[in-house]
Amino acid sequence: MTELTDLRAFLDAQRATLRRQVAGLDADQLAQRLAPSTMTLGGMLKHLAYVEDFWLHVILLDQPPTPPFEAVDWARNRDWDWDSAAEDSPEELHALFEAAVARSDAALAAVDGPEARAARGRRRTSEPPTVRWLLLHMLEEYARHCGHADLIRESIDGATDL
Repeated sequence: MTELTDLRAFLDAQRATLRRQVAGLDADQLAQRLAPSTMTLGGMLKHLAYVEDFWLHVILLDQPPTPPFEAVDWARNRDWDWDSAAEDSPEELHALFEAAVARSDAALAAVDGPEARAARGRRRTSEPPTVRWLLLHMLEEYARHCGHADLIRESIDGATDL
């Protein structure tokens, strides 16, 4: 296996963890919070769809954000992805997430290797990150939120062995 294959396999495992944590939940359950946090599993699905779109579509490919993210006034509401998820049905949230993952996978399938550079620089630096950096950042993002998802899901229905 190559390093790129390994990194993608770890990312796929994190995505699968999130899918298990949200499987079978209805709209009310996806909107449930674990105090004192305002985080929800529905918001997490939408946020991670945005993360996929931003890093592996906008930054990697230098493409414009895809709907619904292209119309968001992020300066007005930096948490739009988290906040607006309660307005979406479970089917819409799952479809948004899966579409973002499919776009990301297609983008990653076209890269030459982990040293390949993104087409665009990050916010903090104009130097485009490597694909390795992008995948490691994605892993960090998923790992953090999958930990949150464990706690939120357990608070909803007691599930701990997902």
